[in-house]
Amino acid sequence: MKKLLTFVFAMGFMTVFAQEEAPKDGWKRSGNFSLMFNQSSFSNWVAGGENALAGNALVNYNANLVKGDWNWDNKLVMAYGIANSESKGTIKTDDRLEINSLAGKKASGNWYYSMFANFMTQFTNGYDYANDPEQENPISRAGSPAYLSFGPGMLWKKSDNFKVNLSPATGKMTFVLDQVLADAGAFGVEPGENIRMELGFYAGAYHKADIMKNVTLENTLTLYSNYLDNPQNVDISHQLSVVMKVNKYISANLGLHTIYDDNMLQEVQFKEVFGVGFNYAF
Repeated sequence: MKKLLTFVFAMGFMTVFAQEEAPKDGWKRSGNFSLMFNQSSFSNWVAGGENALAGNALVNYNANLVKGDWNWDNKLVMAYGIANSESKGTIKTDDRLEINSLAGKKASGNWYYSMFANFMTQFTNGYDYANDPEQENPISRAGSPAYLSFGPGMLWKKSDNFKVNLSPATGKMTFVLDQVLADAGAFGVEPGENIRMELGFYAGAYHKADIMKNVTLENTLTLYSNYLDNPQNVDISHQLSVVMKVNKYISANLGLHTIYDDNMLQEVQFKEVFGVGFNYAF
């Protein structure tokens, strides 16, 4: 765990001293859509292999408002990916819907009184493909799980691209709306219940920077400790995204996502997505 935390903080703040311009009043909107494909084909290939096709789509949209002493930052992330091979058929490789909202009123310098909300879930059913190749028994669904976190705190904000929010009284709700999963006590809910309530300490950090020409690094880190149940078991989520532009519409994209949540799984979860494809900024 200590090694994981060291890695997370090192990656999250390795460009911490980047210079940023002061924000201007009004809305600032930006977004990015990427579509990546991977394909392999074999015919009489002595070394072996099987035909496969994979695709990933990602939408990342920001809408931030500055008005006097007030800041309101909003972020939407939608991701979905599938892969098809001769042996496994069609399986899901990525599935995420996340909405973040963070409001702050200036207190002093770069500090703001803040209120945040975060919602996360998925779009379609998830399966244990290794043990359920026919995909008959979902282990997750849209809304099962879904996570809603919210709470007041203090925000340190240097710019839209570098901020840290601390909330010592954060409510966290875990929803398992599918009754079969709820009856099994999935995702930490009590068997038969559909909602798990928590109260704890939340820390969230975001940083985005151009680390070299045509290469952008984006880090999102969240930490959460539940006061009511094993507060020493800190939930960790770290997302690293690297976009390497080839030209206006073509880029190579690398995404890494590391999760530790003992209510979900008592092991570190790790996901990596890499591909070259179409990229459109809006």
